This record gives sequence, structure tokens and C-alpha cells, in this order.
Amino acid sequence: MNIDKYLRAEWMPALGCTEPASIAYAGLIAAGCLNEPSQEIILKVDTKIYKNCYAVGIPHSGHKTGIKWASAIGVFLTKKELGLQCFEDINPGILKSAQKLIRNDRIKIEIDTLKENLFIEFTVRGGRNIARCVIEGSHTNVTLVSRNNKIIHSSGNCLHFSAQESARKWASSISMDQLIKLARSLSKVQRKAIIRGALQNIKIARHGLKLLPKTFFNTSKSGVSARITALVGAGVYARMWGEPFPVMSVAGSGNKGIVICVPLIMLKNMWHIPQRKIEEALVIAMLITSKTTCILGTFSAVCGCSNAAGIGLACAIVYLKGGGKRAMSLAINNMVGNITGMICDGAKIGCAMKTMTSVDAAFRSAALAMSGIGIPAEDGIVGKDGFESLTNMGSIANRGMIKTDQEILKIMEKKLK
Repeated sequence: MNIDKYLRAEWMPALGCTEPASIAYAGLIAAGCLNEPSQEIILKVDTKIYKNCYAVGIPHSGHKTGIKWASAIGVFLTKKELGLQCFEDINPGILKSAQKLIRNDRIKIEIDTLKENLFIEFTVRGGRNIARCVIEGSHTNVTLVSRNNKIIHSSGNCLHFSAQESARKWASSISMDQLIKLARSLSKVQRKAIIRGALQNIKIARHGLKLLPKTFFNTSKSGVSARITALVGAGVYARMWGEPFPVMSVAGSGNKGIVICVPLIMLKNMWHIPQRKIEEALVIAMLITSKTTCILGTFSAVCGCSNAAGIGLACAIVYLKGGGKRAMSLAINNMVGNITGMICDGAKIGCAMKTMTSVDAAFRSAALAMSGIGIPAEDGIVGKDGFESLTNMGSIANRGMIKTDQEILKIMEKKLK
């Protein structure tokens, strides 16, 4: 693993929330094998996919939301080559056909609580045929396609997932010294790709401001961190509302990409920082986010955008202020001692508020760290250094909050009925 392979696995574009797009992608593959109109859908997913598709907006759909709409739209899409940007193919005719499936109650959703990793089994029935597509491990990793129980494609593995998992494990194994050294040794090509993607995330943030009251972003009365926090919230709000703007995702999440990229790009002008330093800070934020995501898991009971990306951002801000590994470690301790426990109750517009809380905490944590102040190891779950604190956070998220995740799911299921 190297930085090139890491970026290919963890730094990629997505249109709308990745989980509904993945469901739609499975639907278009399954329906493409039917050779007749789709009449019924049976969708089985893991609990985390269910949560993240429950209430999130779908791009190009007129702000339709939720897992049933993602499923219904998917079987009428046709452009497989679009991958996670498949919602670009939506038109009024597709929406009308999808609405008919929903209105006639032709969609059944099942949750497989035993699946620990990403899992989608999309079955579609026509008048005479039945087809199935299974996606596992990562959002576009198709492991099985069948028609009338005859296998058309079977990989039997999760190769693409392994690339992402390997990238996160690699990031998790890197020391803070190595991480900073990697950031400073980026090639011109790598720097160009990173800054180009980061600028893309600014677009949806600026668009998001148009969807919110003008008082939400008052540049004349707010400080730097307040303005940036509002801009991040606007970007996440727009994405979760289903606005048709592609974003660059980090560690499998477009919201993580927004949390990292928007503040660092804005700080370039606000703090008069050379672009080279911004590019390096972006990579530091990405690697710390991937490291934290590896520890927490891709989907967990805690909010990854706040916990993982927020911690990555805090370290990047420290770097911009001239801090090194000690200050970054203090910043991580401050974040872990502050925001650990913020739950994930699915992707939705409310995520904007959580990410704003995280960005605000990142600025405060970095400022304290640069003054030599960090929550001490004697306090609660905070470790002797930042990486031990991350491990402790992971224990809480993975083992300590299993029951929490179950209760969240029960509440959401009850509301859907």
C-alpha cells in the first residue's frame, strides 16, 4: 500500500448519499436481467444500510427520500456505467413508474441483523422471471447476479472491499511522524487531484447556503470558525436533502469529505496559508479519518462524520497552525473526550447539525492543543496519547454501544410502519 493506492481507494466521487445509490445500483443490475417490466421488489439489507437509507434525500428525484424510493427508482435505471452516480439517469417517467410500485405496495424491505458488513440483496420479479443482485463489502462490489436461480455472475469475494479495508488498515498502522512525512512528500499529480476534489466539495456547500435563511450565514458578525461551521452545515444539508451535486468522499462518506475539505479550503484565504500547506493538511485529515474509521468500523453506532472526520479536521488545523505530532495527539484527546458517543441514527438532513458540532469542536480542540492543553489521561476514556484514545473510542462504539444501535433501529422501524 502507498499513497497512490490509498487515494484510489478512499478519495472518490459520489452523487447523493452512497447507501441509497448502492441500493439503486443493485436494482438496475437485477432489473437489467429480467427482460421484462419489474413488478415486485424484495430488498434485504444489513442494519447500517437500512439506517443510512431510511430518510435521506435522493438527487434528481424532486426531493424524494428513503429506502423504498431508492429501491423503486433503481429498477428503472439503465446506465450501469454511472456506478454510484446512477441517479443522474432519473427522469419524470422513471419517477412515475417508481411511484406506482410504492403506491401499489410492491416493495418489501427486510433487515438481516446478522450481517456485520455492508450487505444488499436486491430481488426483483417480473411477470415470468425473477432476478437477484448481491452487493457486499463496498458500495459497488457485486458478488452475485442470478436470473431464475441460474447464476450469471459470481465473484464469491469482496475484492473492492479489500482495497478500501487495506487502505484503512494501512492508515491505521502509520505513526504520526510517518503520516506527516507522507503529507509533505506528495507528488504534483497527487496534489492536483486532492485540491481539485476538495474544491468540488466547496460547490455543494455554497449551494447549500441558498437553501437556508440568510441569517444562517452572516459573514459580518461571525468569526472564522463560525462561518466555516455554517458552510459545512449547509453542504451536508444540501447533500442529505438530495441536491444533485457530486462530492468527493473520504473513507466511504461524502459527508466526511465535506467536513474535511470545506474548512481547510476556506482557511487558505482566511488565514493566508500557502496552497501547498493546505494540500498537506488535507492528506493528514484524510489519513486520520481513515485511521479512525478503521477503528470505529465503516458503519457503527456512533456518527462517523463527527467522530472520524472531526478528529481528522482537528489534526489538520493543528498542522496549519504549525503544530506537530504532540499537538495533534492533544487535539485527538480533546475530541475523544468531547464528542465520543454522538450516535448515528441514519443519514438525513439532521446530520448537518451533527457535523457543525464536530467542526466547532475541532477548532476548539486544535486551539487548546496549540496552547499545550489536552484532556489528561486520568479523565474517563482518554488515553495516554491520541491513538490510545482512538482505541478506547472504538471499544465504546463497537462493543459498548451494540444495544444502543439495536434500540435506534427499533425506533426507526416503528416509525416506518
